Amino acid sequence: MGVAAWRVYSPLVGGLMNQNWLVEIDGDPRKYFVKVPGAGSEIFINRVTANEAARNAHAMGVAPEVIFFDPSDGLEVSEFLEGYRACTNADFGEPAIRAAALACYRQIHSGPPLGQTKTIFDMIEEHIAQGRELGSDFPVDMPWLEHRYSQAKAAFLASGLDLVPCFNDPMPGNFLIGADPSSPKPMRLVDYEFASNNERSYELGVLFAEMFYDERLTEQLVDQYLGEHRPAMVARVVVNRALADLKWASWAVVNRKLNAWDFDYQKYGVWKYMRARDIMYDPRWESWLRMV
Repeated sequence: MGVAAWRVYSPLVGGLMNQNWLVEIDGDPRKYFVKVPGAGSEIFINRVTANEAARNAHAMGVAPEVIFFDPSDGLEVSEFLEGYRACTNADFGEPAIRAAALACYRQIHSGPPLGQTKTIFDMIEEHIAQGRELGSDFPVDMPWLEHRYSQAKAAFLASGLDLVPCFNDPMPGNFLIGADPSSPKPMRLVDYEFASNNERSYELGVLFAEMFYDERLTEQLVDQYLGEHRPAMVARVVVNRALADLKWASWAVVNRKLNAWDFDYQKYGVWKYMRARDIMYDPRWESWLRMV
């Protein structure tokens, strides 16, 4: 794909850690999405695993086709999905959108294991270590948050992890649906940068936290995903909602030191830590851990 052959290329907005471009080529009817990794993103992202996950997801019918990948610098080119738009949080208020997302997850979770296993516990510990090395500002009650985290980790390790290939990044914009409601298209998932083999219940927990689902809907969706009611799975998902917020809050603490992007990492981190506390302070915390 030489530069001389490019007919049109224009930047796309929305990415926090990369530069994204829409490219058209003379004589080619397809459009292409080009991702140029951002400086410093390598401390969070294994681009080889991300590419592997994207190719696996395409083979299962839930992701666009990857056309080109350069493992030396992580540059990736995939097909641009015509007739699609990115979801919003409001879209996830629709039962049909929720059902489509869960169906995509079930498909991904049933796929072949990825080359990298990186659990939610690995992620949290990585971000905390990165933040301390950088001299980042953690909240004053970080020792208490880490104590609660250690309780959750011990409970999961005692009961055993249910490791499956996971997407791990349910930002609403990573879920694409048909732009024309009168001409439905199957949901597609994009951006596999944080994919890894991970705990199954974390995948659901971080999704439900991202979409602000209440307890009742969380339980209903866990049952919908499983096809049956399992209280232990509901407890695992609830605990992982707290772990998800702890992970992304700590990610924000690191990025506040590293990143010059026009994004308020401070506010994002404070908010995520606050939501983690909400579950960790709940009087049912010990009961949830026993059910795990």
